[in-house]
Amino acid sequence: MRPTENAGSSTGTSGTASPTQQTLLRATKWFPWLVLLCGCLVLSLNLGVRQSLGLFIPDMLNDTGWTATTFGLAFAIQNLMWGVSAPIAGALADRFGTTRTLIGGAVLYAAGLYLMGTSTSPGELHLTAGFLIGTGVGATSFPVVLAAISRVFSPARRSFALGLASAGGSVGQFVMAPTSQALNSSLGYVATLAILAMISMLIIPAAFALTGKAEANSPNATPDMGPQGLLAAFHEARKHRGFILLNAGFFVCGFHIAVIATHLPTFTELCGLPRSVAAEGLALIGLFNIVGTLTAGWAGGKWRKKFGLSFIYGTRALVIVLFIFAPKTSETILLFSASMGALWLSTVPLTSGLIAQVFGPRYMATLFGIVMLSHQIGAFFGAWMGGLVYDLTGNFDAVWWASVALGVFAALVHLPIDDRELRGAAKPA
Repeated sequence: MRPTENAGSSTGTSGTASPTQQTLLRATKWFPWLVLLCGCLVLSLNLGVRQSLGLFIPDMLNDTGWTATTFGLAFAIQNLMWGVSAPIAGALADRFGTTRTLIGGAVLYAAGLYLMGTSTSPGELHLTAGFLIGTGVGATSFPVVLAAISRVFSPARRSFALGLASAGGSVGQFVMAPTSQALNSSLGYVATLAILAMISMLIIPAAFALTGKAEANSPNATPDMGPQGLLAAFHEARKHRGFILLNAGFFVCGFHIAVIATHLPTFTELCGLPRSVAAEGLALIGLFNIVGTLTAGWAGGKWRKKFGLSFIYGTRALVIVLFIFAPKTSETILLFSASMGALWLSTVPLTSGLIAQVFGPRYMATLFGIVMLSHQIGAFFGAWMGGLVYDLTGNFDAVWWASVALGVFAALVHLPIDDRELRGAAKPA
């Protein structure tokens, strides 16, 4: 066959792509952005609803007569189950696909939200607000969503795409915190939690765009020459000192976030300030987190991610120290919220991007899920210790100082991470 005949058989006699091929090329070009958009929506619903739950604690404390430790333990269980389910959900997504995993998680999430409002005993609260919501959040959170996004973006764009996705979660918090407070003030927490349960089900239609599993890398992405099985990927990661240090740092991130998200409303009332200040503070965290995560994602594509993580954790420690000594006014609470918001989830694109950079994107959902477990173990202690310390001392001082010490620790442990690509010299066949 002559070369011209061969060319015409695939691209047409003019040498250009046929209309069908042009449509496929356009679809391939825009598909990563569709995945990113739907991933932002999932994380927005996931985190927006989850980060608003602390607003219901003051009313539930008054109505039920339960202690702050009871609610602290419920949210601690929630954070722990979030962490436990994250690597399991990541492995399921890597093995069976992202869509199925997200649908199952959304159902558990919605059930937990609805039943949380109808709990009649501490045990029921721990089962619903703790086990069900925690499992649902873990199955619809960062490891599953960011892994799907990382597989369809090239390494050059991956860090910024992960930053955009993380910012999507912040949009949800910015919108849902004041919305939840307004609904709670007019309808009560039982009806509001039922509404939030229905809203969380919007994760299901968005999940259908997040298709694929570990083997289904996009043609836009660099082929991954990593381990050919989950166990091999896990053993490779556990022998890498940097992976251990990332786990230690993300433990601190979870502690900080759980303390603030769970106990800021109670702390605000303790200072004699209106409840609206706490809702505004959580909304500001979400708003400034958009800037923080986008900046971190952009910076992660230009400079070494481990130095960015050290800067973020060190700055968190400084902000908390200043907050401890500042007068507790509405303006102080809002300024603290805005400052922590800029540092809130900015760790996510850098941490997840570092995992993809060192180990490759193929089993990122599983590996980031393991790191997320460490994050949620930290969140368990942050939520539980906050309630326990408040019941024992009547204030949160010890928790704030613990947060400072942990921030300094996290800033230091990221510095020695070896962030070189394990298979940087590997060439695809």
